[in-house]
Amino acid sequence: MRDHLYRKNEIVRVTIEDMTGDGEGIGHVDGYTLFVKDAVIGDEIRARITKAKKNYGYARIEEVLVSSDARVPARCPKARSCGGCRLQELDYAEQLKFKESLVRRNLERIGGFSDIPMEPIIGMEEPWRYRNKAQYPVGYSKKDGRILAGYYAGRTHSIIDIRDCALSPSENADILDTVVRFAGEFGIPPYDEENGQGIIRHVLVREGFISGEILVCLVINADTLPQAENLVDRLLALPMEGKCIKSVCLNINMKRTNVILGERTVRLFGDPWITDYLGEYSFRISPQSFYQVNPVQTVKLYETAVSFAELTGRETVFDLFCGIGTISHFLAAKAKEVCGVEIVPQAIEDAKANAERNGIGNVKFFAAAAEDVAERGYFDRENPLVRPDVIVLDPPRKGCEESLLKTIRKLGPDRVVYVSCDSATLARDLKILCMKSEDGSQEASYEIRRVRPCDMFPHSTHVETVCLLTHT
Repeated sequence: MRDHLYRKNEIVRVTIEDMTGDGEGIGHVDGYTLFVKDAVIGDEIRARITKAKKNYGYARIEEVLVSSDARVPARCPKARSCGGCRLQELDYAEQLKFKESLVRRNLERIGGFSDIPMEPIIGMEEPWRYRNKAQYPVGYSKKDGRILAGYYAGRTHSIIDIRDCALSPSENADILDTVVRFAGEFGIPPYDEENGQGIIRHVLVREGFISGEILVCLVINADTLPQAENLVDRLLALPMEGKCIKSVCLNINMKRTNVILGERTVRLFGDPWITDYLGEYSFRISPQSFYQVNPVQTVKLYETAVSFAELTGRETVFDLFCGIGTISHFLAAKAKEVCGVEIVPQAIEDAKANAERNGIGNVKFFAAAAEDVAERGYFDRENPLVRPDVIVLDPPRKGCEESLLKTIRKLGPDRVVYVSCDSATLARDLKILCMKSEDGSQEASYEIRRVRPCDMFPHSTHVETVCLLTHT
């Protein structure tokens, strides 16, 4: 039994032995577990306990006594306060090892799997300036009343004033500066979450890395933006060095909610979308479109998924959670037919337009919930559901509904390719897909054949994973 009772504000000396899935360092003092923000494996530190429970506590670094060999200087001076780059002080090669280990541990602990057929993680040659989308909250400084624009501090809605994020294109800083100066000069107040007053809520910037086209969208708590034409003129006058602002629009969100985008978008300049390329395919991207934020790694991710699907040209493939049809395009090049399903109607309209633009004739898109489509047995009355040879899943972070997983087992495709952005929910879902069928059951049972992580989000704790499942 431990003699000492650790308390808040107590200073302890601890060596960091591991890291959590959220990027916190893990150390032990006399058997007492401490989770320490911004610490990396191998650090020896003095830490101040910020919250003390009976058997574990949380702490922050007071002093790094002995730096880990894996510790590197952060490129961004606000990396510790910002909630985005929790691994920026960890050497990138070590980040990849950490993420590979994270996927394996979740599959073992949550899924109950052993002897996992892990393949090396796909990393980036240049893990900076990779984000083609950024959403910047706008607000007031409580200290001096200045207008702030940047990112939220970790686990809060306090805005850190960051104009030039090291993960986003450098021109985003000029766009943010322009919006902030415009709001200040014309007295257009930022939104206040506490009272629901104010106008400018967020600035959303999307960039086509191949096309060079930029979309700027202001999310506002009003029907109109005062002096909107003046803002457009200022944005179009910015030097873009070979790139250009092709679209400026407003998104109307007057609800008291933390959801960023509202349902209505108003064009101020250009079309309400931009165009970009993944591989040989072009895609129309609007403010609401789901489009992977790292185009370099997205191509690698999709090529991995297609490779795992082992297509010969004779297969019918279901692409569930298809978004604007990006994975569907890559699958269609190798399959007989692809059926894409997505619950967001606007995404399906974009998917159809993208397929037509790219001359893809062997893909169909349907607006429906994936679990509903599979459960009721048809897409619509004119398109009866056929048995798929391969199902590709790319669900949101929460994973799949259990009803969908059970229906997949009933459909019994030869192969299931699961593309996941959260290895914890992936492990949970794979456990259901790989359960042994009961005696007399017609449900298929699967086993994991291949697993490969892909680092879509360097310097964050997130990692994508592609899994191939086949019949047992």
